[in-house]
This record gives sequence, structure tokens and C-alpha cells, in this order.
Amino acid sequence: MTRSPAPPLPPPKARRRLRETAALTQAQLATRVGVTPGTVRAWESGRTTPRGRKREAYAKLLKTLADEETARQTAQTPRPEPDSAPAPNTAQNTAPEPTAKPQPEPVPEARPAPVALTPAQAFDALYEFGAPALVRQTFLLTGRREQARESVERAFQTAWEHWPEVARDRDPVGWVRATAYEYALSPWQRLRPRHRHPEPPPADPGDRTLLNTLLRLPPRHRRTLVLYDGVGLDLPETAAETEASTPAAANRLLRAREAVAGRLPALADPQVLHRRLAELASNERLGVARPHAVRGGGERRARFWTRAAIAFTAALIGTTALTVHTAPTHYEPPVSPGQAVRGVPPRVAQGSLSDEELELRQKLRDQLQDGPERLSPRLE
Repeated sequence: MTRSPAPPLPPPKARRRLRETAALTQAQLATRVGVTPGTVRAWESGRTTPRGRKREAYAKLLKTLADEETARQTAQTPRPEPDSAPAPNTAQNTAPEPTAKPQPEPVPEARPAPVALTPAQAFDALYEFGAPALVRQTFLLTGRREQARESVERAFQTAWEHWPEVARDRDPVGWVRATAYEYALSPWQRLRPRHRHPEPPPADPGDRTLLNTLLRLPPRHRRTLVLYDGVGLDLPETAAETEASTPAAANRLLRAREAVAGRLPALADPQVLHRRLAELASNERLGVARPHAVRGGGERRARFWTRAAIAFTAALIGTTALTVHTAPTHYEPPVSPGQAVRGVPPRVAQGSLSDEELELRQKLRDQLQDGPERLSPRLE
């Protein structure tokens, strides 16, 4: 039995545009599809992809919104007015025009067929193109060089594990960037022992002040500022990557700019702030590992966790089997305590013997029942 192909979906940016054009909120669209608003945000940001019946319902709804948008554009387009009738052409006033000789069409030059890349080669090309910039951007979020490198490497390892999905994405660098930012800003990073030891700050005093100002911002405001003023994304893309609405992203951006301008008035201009963020990220020498090392590390970690899961499952099965084998097969109710009846004390019921009593009973059973032989006096 063959499964029917999944219905096609527009890119994440087009999904968000269709919803906003139809004046629908994420909650309203989620109600019509039968999911939560957080799921819709993940679909529109490209973090997850709908499957099964949810994908069919989502694709049908987006097709309906696209048809409605096309109908509105068609209704608003003015129809061209008919041209005026041409003047009659008389044979006395018009001479026959000479027919132009058709020119031969140019033969297109044969282009070599593009060489198909293997998944490993495509991953290496994506890593060499995006890893250095992503490490510098992540450094602006964390202020830690080693954590920025580790976050980007873990993000690329996750991308290699989900390479079929990442390879079909319209913005694979954005997919990796969102994963790296999530890992870098995770609250669990504070529990690591390495987080307790501060790293040396930048050498330039201006860079130190700007980095300290960024680190004092809330994580969501800091991420929005880096994406908009540092990376250069527009507001809808920033809102989609941070899984927030466009007004919420704009509000976070304004608050972050106000906080930076409050401490550094010279950076009140967005253009100056963008240039200073680029300089701060470029002044740090942040190296990255080789692509094959990142791929190999991800594969080793995947094998380790797979073997750990198999070992844990085997241990759980063995413990369950041992418990079933050694568990009692019937229930032995405890002896209820006796009660006095009309002043007569209850008889003490014989309970189970302790280890000492069992040892004493065995010793008494091993000895002679008649005792030693009787001695009789004799005359000498």
C-alpha cells in the first residue's frame, strides 16, 4: 500500500504574508486548523513542518487565502479601454510595404550541466559560507567566545542530522542561525561550570562598553536588536525568527535601542549602531572548526546517544524481568493483633522466627535428643 504524497506548502515567509494579507491573527488561524498558536508560529518561522491531516488542512487553508488574494487583485486591476478604430486604408494612398526577410534565430550556446553535489559537499559549502559570520553574531548575544563557537557547531550538527529538511529550506543559513541562537540563549547555560569563570573582555574600551550594554538587555530584546540592526533582517523576518508578532518585535527593538542610547548616546542613530555592531563582531578573532570535524562530531554524538538509549532500554527490560521473577506469586495477609476479651489477655500468636531464633532451633535439632549417657559409679 503506497502513501499519498503530502500536499505542497508555500515557503514560511509566504505563509505569514498570506495570513497577514487576510487580516488573520495566529490564534485565529490556529483555531481554523485545529492547533495551538505556538505551532503556527513554528510553521511560519520554518522551524517545524506540519504533517498528516494537519498539513492537509493547513495547505487547504493557505490555498483558499491565496485564491482570495488573487481574486482581490483581479478585481482591483483596471481593465484596458478599447482602442479607437483605425482609419480605412485605401489602395490609392498606401503603397505596399516591403516584406522583411526573416533573420535566422541565434543558436543558444550549450552550457555544461551543473554538477550535483553530495550531501557532505553541500553541507561543507554551507558551513564554510555561514559559520564565521554566525560565530561573530552569536558572540554579540553571549559575550563568550567559546560558547559562541560551541553553539554554532551544535547548530550545524543538528542541521546535518536533519539535512534533507535543511537542504530544501529556502534559507538554510537562517535555519542554522535560529538553532544556534536558541542554544546560546538557553537558560541551562548558566548551570555549566564554565559559565562561572568570566572570559577576558575586548581590548578596546568602547567595545567593552558596548558589549556590556548588550549583555544587560533581556535575551529577547538582545536577539531582536542583533537580528535587525546587526544581521540586517527586516521586521517581519525578525518577528518570524523570534517567534513573535510583528508589533511585539517592533516594541522589543524600540526598547533595546532606547536602552543602548541611554548608556551610549552616540549610538542613537541606527546606522551608527549597525556599524558599531559590525566592528565589535569583526574585532574579535573567532576561529571555527573544519566542516568534516563538525560532521564527525555530530555523528559520534548521535552514535553515543543511540547506544546509551539501547543500553538503558536493555537495563530497564532486565530489571523488569528480574522483578517479575522474584516477586511473590500470592498474597500473605499479616497476622492481626489480638484483643483482650472480658479481661482475659489474648493468646500470643506464633509469628515468623527471626534469624537468631532460626539458628537456635537448628542447633537444638542437631544435638542428641536423649542427652549424654548416664555415668554410674564403679568400685575400684
